[in-house]
Amino acid sequence: MRVSLNWIREYVDINTSPEELAESLTRAGIAVDTIEYLGNEISEIFVGLVKEVKQHPNADKLSLCTVDVNEQFKDLQIVCGAPNVRKGQKVVVALPGASLLRGIKIRKTKIRGIESQGMICSGQELGIDENLIPENQRDGILVLDEVVPMGTDAKKLLGLDDVILVLDLTPNRSDCLSIINVAREVGAVTGGRIKFPEITMPLDSNINNTVSVHIIAEDLCERYVARVVKDIKILPSPLWMQKRLQASGVRPINNVVDITNYVMLEMGQPLHAFDHDLVVKQKIIVRRANNGEIIKTLDQKDRKLHNEMLVIADPEKAIAIAGVMGGYDTEVTDSTTNLIIESAYFHPINTRKTSRELNLRSEASLRFEKGVDKEKIDIAANRACQLLAELAGGKIVKDYVDNYPVKHSPTTIVLRRNRVNATIGVNLSVNEIQELLEKIEFGVEITNEDTMVISIPSYRGDITGEIDLIEEIARLYGFDNIPTTMPFGTIERAVKSRINLIEQIVRSSLVSCGSMEVITYSFINENAYDKLSIPEDHILRNFIKIANPLSEDGAVMRTTLVSNLIDVYVKNKSRRIEDVNVFEIGRIYTPTGDLLPKETNMLGVLISGKIWRGWNWGTLPLDFYYLKGITEQIAESLNLHFEFLPEAGMAFLHPGRAARIKVQEIPVGIIGELHPLVKENYEIESPVYLLEIDLDKIVDLYDAHIDYKEIGKYPTVERDLAILLKEDINLKEAEKIIKESGGDLLKNFYLFDVYRGKQIPEGYKSLAFSLIYQSLEKTLTDIEVNEVHERIQKNLAKGLGAQLR
Repeated sequence: MRVSLNWIREYVDINTSPEELAESLTRAGIAVDTIEYLGNEISEIFVGLVKEVKQHPNADKLSLCTVDVNEQFKDLQIVCGAPNVRKGQKVVVALPGASLLRGIKIRKTKIRGIESQGMICSGQELGIDENLIPENQRDGILVLDEVVPMGTDAKKLLGLDDVILVLDLTPNRSDCLSIINVAREVGAVTGGRIKFPEITMPLDSNINNTVSVHIIAEDLCERYVARVVKDIKILPSPLWMQKRLQASGVRPINNVVDITNYVMLEMGQPLHAFDHDLVVKQKIIVRRANNGEIIKTLDQKDRKLHNEMLVIADPEKAIAIAGVMGGYDTEVTDSTTNLIIESAYFHPINTRKTSRELNLRSEASLRFEKGVDKEKIDIAANRACQLLAELAGGKIVKDYVDNYPVKHSPTTIVLRRNRVNATIGVNLSVNEIQELLEKIEFGVEITNEDTMVISIPSYRGDITGEIDLIEEIARLYGFDNIPTTMPFGTIERAVKSRINLIEQIVRSSLVSCGSMEVITYSFINENAYDKLSIPEDHILRNFIKIANPLSEDGAVMRTTLVSNLIDVYVKNKSRRIEDVNVFEIGRIYTPTGDLLPKETNMLGVLISGKIWRGWNWGTLPLDFYYLKGITEQIAESLNLHFEFLPEAGMAFLHPGRAARIKVQEIPVGIIGELHPLVKENYEIESPVYLLEIDLDKIVDLYDAHIDYKEIGKYPTVERDLAILLKEDINLKEAEKIIKESGGDLLKNFYLFDVYRGKQIPEGYKSLAFSLIYQSLEKTLTDIEVNEVHERIQKNLAKGLGAQLR
């Protein structure tokens, strides 16, 4: 919101500098983003009369002008290159010694051999936004009204001595989209006396009102005022109105359009003017649009509507989109003589939806979207009629229509002094509170020394409860005036929940393995489940649809982290980053039948490519075994033992290269290579490996207790064991027998080789283990080690049919 200080001064006395006022408003909750000094660099510019225009003798595109400014500066010879300069025009003249924007100084100079004694200025040279300059003057000089006296200070005349406060309003303070309401705030923070414009209208009782208004959609239009103004003349607006509109960022057009914009800025109430004679039977109908109904709007574009949009119509057609834009068929033109002035209250949410769907945002729709003051709608219409009578010569029809089906309900709130003081941290009396609230025109009735009944003015629709009133009191009292106190109370040591502790352990473990954490959206595209080749009846398709998604890419809530991780990989691959090792700790969402979904904490890991280990080490592939090693590292950090059980048929994983992860026979996750069909859907060529673990299940299994064992002081004995096993026998079965058979003397063992090839029968594999024996009580003899070693061999042969190599 752009606020002209010159305009504000019409309504409230200001005795502070713009900087001090901006600081006071900001501290009171009306944030001033920037301060603009419109013509701070400009000086010595005056209104001049072009007495004569001749062709420059030495240039085809230059004119030689004779200009009078005042008695002191007469018959000035000025060279001008503007194509629109004409004899008899009133123009802005920069005299020798004048300053313009960007430090330009005007001096007497020769242009093509002819002396120029000043400069005739264009709007751009005076810093006026091109969009605010009349179209016929954008490529030339600025032409003023003929009635402006010569010698007038053009800086003041054009409002270039004005200061603009650019407000950054919070959504709840839409009332300050009005100059009058900003003036109220200024008066409250400065103590200045407020005076509002007096609205008096010459009413013509000899002209009958011919307009009728019928509101069919009363839920979308709660009040509609229509006034008729006859015999108006379309003219340019007076300069004072033009400069106020320009200062507010609105381009002047003509007196009728400018008056509706002026009242909207002044009072915060958007208005619309219809050509009275083009409205069929002068009958206005406020209704929902018909599905597929077409209206040509003021920008001469055809708009297709539906039945959730509100229109203003006559008996034949829609003539405006309510609160958004008027229709072309009833537009005010140069030939218009009679007007219908519309002032109404349209439903904010419906207006916002309509303007967004049609991509039509304007100053008017902005105000309707946030809600206008329903009680001041007739006053705004009267103000516009007053200005139309003064500036367009209009005759105001005495009778008018005020269709008000949904009356405003005055808001009263009980305010407790004790709660005010306890919340803010001050000690105010009821009389002090009354004085503060009456500054912004709140009605205060004191019932006793602790309680008041506050009547909320209709323009403050954001005040709905006692806490809102306390906020108003705090900002008017001044946040800087609230005493600073130290916080008190018992400070307890923060204790992390088990899930937070587990997430921290897992995160640290993964980072130590070289993984990078990513954070993705919980909303995904429903097509992701098709790309993952997840069957229609699979549990992962039991997702929650978003009622109002911003786009299709966020239409459902995820039930797996896999699609997000693949998207991260694909995005990196498209930027030629082929070595990816990422993880995410996030939530998935599944419906429960209740209001809120079940939120499950999950871990997802994706790896692909290789790791560069240095010039003398070569590369290490990021494959299934690397991911399995990461998983085992996670298990070790959580004092858990993960079992990897091969399993085919898991969604989106390769049927022969996938396993389910269990802890104490409880499934907690999956690991494997991405399915070839899924890779094809994502246009991936390289192998990709995935891990997903349910961290909520880990919470119940995690045991933070650690058992410490004595470090053996006696030497260890290492023995290798190579066996032949059938291909269909799982390594875990062999490891289980080795561990059980080794007893207390088997300190550790690990697999160091798997071989298939020559000398190995078909259908078999060779497994080589390294076994480490140690006693905590003595040095082991060969006989003692051989006894345990042979027992392990026999049990492997008996239980799995293993053959010793």
